[in-house]
Amino acid sequence: MNKREFLKSAGLGMAALALAPALWSGCTSPNKGKNWIWITPKEGLSTDQWKTMLEKAKQHGFDAVLPEVYTGHHAWFETSRLPMREPLLEKLIDAGRETGVEIHAWMHTMPNNIPEYYENHPGWYAVNRAGESAATHPAYVPYYRFMCSRHPEVQEFTRQIVADLASFEGLAGVHLDYIRLPDAILAQGLWSKYNIVQDKEYPQYDYCYCNRCRSDFKEQTGLDPLTGLEDPATHQAWRQFRYDTITHLVNDILAPEARKAGKAITAAVFPNWESVRQEWRNWNLDGYLPMLYHNFYNAGIPWIGEQLTREISELKIKKPVYSGLFVPSVKPEEMAEAFRISREGGASGISLFNYHSLTDEHWKALKAIHEG
Repeated sequence: MNKREFLKSAGLGMAALALAPALWSGCTSPNKGKNWIWITPKEGLSTDQWKTMLEKAKQHGFDAVLPEVYTGHHAWFETSRLPMREPLLEKLIDAGRETGVEIHAWMHTMPNNIPEYYENHPGWYAVNRAGESAATHPAYVPYYRFMCSRHPEVQEFTRQIVADLASFEGLAGVHLDYIRLPDAILAQGLWSKYNIVQDKEYPQYDYCYCNRCRSDFKEQTGLDPLTGLEDPATHQAWRQFRYDTITHLVNDILAPEARKAGKAITAAVFPNWESVRQEWRNWNLDGYLPMLYHNFYNAGIPWIGEQLTREISELKIKKPVYSGLFVPSVKPEEMAEAFRISREGGASGISLFNYHSLTDEHWKALKAIHEG
């Protein structure tokens, strides 16, 4: 399909292209923000092959790449604490240096699916209101083996991973994903996928009721959240206790560790933060990448701008917010609209999930937006 045919089928036309400079202006400016893209690794690629991929991203308007270097199962960098798949991060840093693309190491934070840990340290793991440990009864999918950030051992484990990543010379930053508890209520667009209805917080999805969380809350309030509350799911102090537990890990342990090494620290966060105990409006990070996957919430693209306006207004510490778009739910002809709405909603740039989901038509749309 040539450019004229593409624009016609996409419904962009000259009016949409006229918006392109405004959509991207400021995004590539170091003073105003940047555009990001998540990327899942592939084995066996050389530095030159990664360089080609990064150059393609840069030519289409992206300034920062977020490679998934710790998946909760294995690492793509050398560390004594995790099983390594391949020493990829060094290649990516070299490729980023040569192409001028920032590399921010994307890590899964709370899920830990490494047998050494869930078999030998089951006490590290979150427990639901039904008394089931995520180590043995993960919610929704097998990889939802979430640890509980209340445990000093878990705090140290995650701190060490951030420290190991931050020690890489040339790495621009550390990016936290899954920095939360399991979803007490999934986004409604996903209910049919799991054949569930979540009209309230049910015990098997409500975390964390491990012994440490219960004893610490009881010490603070005199109440056991499992046996002493009429309705634990709606008790505000108990909800806030769990929000604050995750916030403490971010603000007091992980962010200082990254910054100590001169690295930026960012996070992928949820718009429905209450449902995952992720009160990121109180976090002290260098940037926030809310996953505004509108189809998960049975919403249209305008919803993205509405969420950004609300989220940015609620931030306690004003730092850049980058609009996270889910590529499979944004048609190529909708890209310009999604970018425009994000910018109008206050985003400092765009983050796309993910590189490998982009079709040839998506790349054409991005090129048209970037070049005007």
